[in-house]
Amino acid sequence: MSEPPIIAAHGLHKQFGPLHVLKGVDLVVAERELVFLIGPSGSGKSTLLRCLNRLEEPSSGSVVVDGIDLLDRRTDINHVRTRIGMVFQSFNLYPHMTALANVTLALRKVAGKSRAEADTIGRAALDRVGLADRAHHTPLQLSGGQQQRVAIARAIALEPRVMLFDEPTSALDPELVGGVLAVMRELRASGMTMVVVSHEMGFARAAADRVLFMDQGVIVEQGTPEQVFTAPTEERTRAFIGQIQRH
Repeated sequence: MSEPPIIAAHGLHKQFGPLHVLKGVDLVVAERELVFLIGPSGSGKSTLLRCLNRLEEPSSGSVVVDGIDLLDRRTDINHVRTRIGMVFQSFNLYPHMTALANVTLALRKVAGKSRAEADTIGRAALDRVGLADRAHHTPLQLSGGQQQRVAIARAIALEPRVMLFDEPTSALDPELVGGVLAVMRELRASGMTMVVVSHEMGFARAAADRVLFMDQGVIVEQGTPEQVFTAPTEERTRAFIGQIQRH
């Protein structure tokens, strides 16, 4: 008997007024799998990711994460979100708070930890992303790459079952990208389930178990990185891969 998937989204539709962004998407992710979503801007990748923790309310369809039906009215969505870490393009850190305070806020307010316990967990999370010596720096004293690593530390401190990454490196200067990808590689090696929207195709080739190509609100093609990047079967996928390889 195989394990049930940790993420099972079926028939997802999302409309913003007349704009139909997701058109019946199915996404099943196994535990410890790293799934990469690629595709042109406006294809629905970020919207799909945001539907997986109900930051966007799907217009129809179902989302089950770690056995919990996210769309059930009885579901405590704030509790569920502690199990679904999310890292955005913008770091969303509180500028007046230190790195440690940013990391420990949800541990105290949502998870109900004491300050001492939260600080111990928070320091360990910062150490894991290579920022133990920056615990008392505010975001303004950190580079963009360091701020993004604090944001990752904040998510992993809650010990989520799944991590969602929405363009985590696109706001960073090129020389800062490597530090963030190194942290993501370490998470991957530790067995974290990850769904990643990113233009970092080198990382996708090296680290992903599965690559999904989205266009116009549907998953057009999926397979191993080798299949999708070197031998795509769909014309739309071939055109997109050809375009990104020229840049």
